[in-house]
Amino acid sequence: MGEVYMVQVGGKEETLRRAVARGAVVVSPATLELIERGALPKGDVLTVARVAGIMAAKLTPRLLPLCHPVRLTSVEVELKLDRQKSRVEIEARATAVDRTGVEMEALTAVAVAALTVYDMIKGVDRCAFITDIRLVAKSGGKSGDFVREGEEEVCTG
Repeated sequence: MGEVYMVQVGGKEETLRRAVARGAVVVSPATLELIERGALPKGDVLTVARVAGIMAAKLTPRLLPLCHPVRLTSVEVELKLDRQKSRVEIEARATAVDRTGVEMEALTAVAVAALTVYDMIKGVDRCAFITDIRLVAKSGGKSGDFVREGEEEVCTG
């Protein structure tokens, strides 16, 4: 069995850290309309998913065993309906002043927001699926800034 280690960050300087992640839940056009009208049996999908994403970002080190706790100063989760692609687009932004980045917090927020959307619609749309969860940008820290090619620039350090 292999060994695992939590990376030592004690000697690193505290800096402003930002990360943006995105993902989506592909749904049927009929489901998209139900979400928009707030007509699903479990209620307001977008609000519940937004709050779930924020909560998840704060719980990231409890979910991922080697992820350091960070002092988040801000977590924003935005969900938008894309009628053209028949999907719910999700974006999460996490910010902290700490010794390690907030990429995992942003990704966890998107993943849990997407799971929440799925949970709330699964009774009416069995073909829905989660897709394209990815880090799109990060800033701060020794490794510098990153913006995924093909994504609009979303955060600056």
